[in-house]
Amino acid sequence: MSDITQRLDQVRERIRAAAAQFNRDPAAIGLLAVSKTRPAGDIRQALEAGQRRFGENYLQEALTKIGQLHGSGAEWHFIGRIQGNKTRPIAEHFDWVHSIDREKHARRLNDQRPGGLPPLNICLQVRIDQEESKGGLDPDQAAALIALMPELPRLRLRGLMTLPAPSDDPRIQRRAFRALRELRDRLASTTLPLTTLSMGMSEDLESAIAEGSTLVRVGTAIFGPRQARPANDTTQP
Repeated sequence: MSDITQRLDQVRERIRAAAAQFNRDPAAIGLLAVSKTRPAGDIRQALEAGQRRFGENYLQEALTKIGQLHGSGAEWHFIGRIQGNKTRPIAEHFDWVHSIDREKHARRLNDQRPGGLPPLNICLQVRIDQEESKGGLDPDQAAALIALMPELPRLRLRGLMTLPAPSDDPRIQRRAFRALRELRDRLASTTLPLTTLSMGMSEDLESAIAEGSTLVRVGTAIFGPRQARPANDTTQP
């Protein structure tokens, strides 16, 4: 058994244990393996262990790996900050985008999504903790962007994502995740149920699951310490 397979099993067990603790159905909690800076070989090991969803931040690096792993059955999620002049390859090569926080990016992704592909699944990124260094909509801006969705048929709004300020205190962790869940509950409708809550990472996935996460984004706990960022990838700040 490879180290990656073993760590995947450990993360899955953490998800199952948290689901049991907080009276959640473990089948309703997905795992997104954050594979940024990791080589295609590591992703192949995860695929062999049954993992299918992979999250990438750095566009050029991701496109290389998507090409290397073409036909593998991987589902690709873009979770990094979007640059307006880089939307076309995101629209063409990814299955999900978690980091929508501007109308212009949503419109470009819609217009550039190839007609032969299904609509691009998206989440709106919400800045719960008001950290200016992080991307995301302020909570009171989300409704306006949601209202535009009928104009963007090549996008499928699935839910909300947040990346709260790091904390070792489960009470603080849960407060941030609860705020996103409560915002989702206010914004959801029968036509846009917003069933996805993309929240929780290696250090706080239990708190996220306690507050309703349906997709945890885990990198270090699966792949080990992050490797150095590729020197030739300039698509992210």
